[in-house]
Amino acid sequence: MRKLVRLSVAIGGFLLVTSIIFTGAVFLIFLNIIDVSVFTDQASISLLTLMFLAIGILDFTAGIILLLKR
Repeated sequence: MRKLVRLSVAIGGFLLVTSIIFTGAVFLIFLNIIDVSVFTDQASISLLTLMFLAIGILDFTAGIILLLKR
């Protein structure tokens, strides 16, 4: 059970860092520092979709681990 807690902490830390990076990117787009057209080509859209899907799966997994910990 101790390994599951460490795993959930590691996943949570990864999700925190990733969300801070995404939030920073959104703020840079809103402040017109980054042009949004950088993210509109087909490769970037596919990569961003896969990244959001992976983050969602990891978040769900961390939630299940913490739920089963009780």
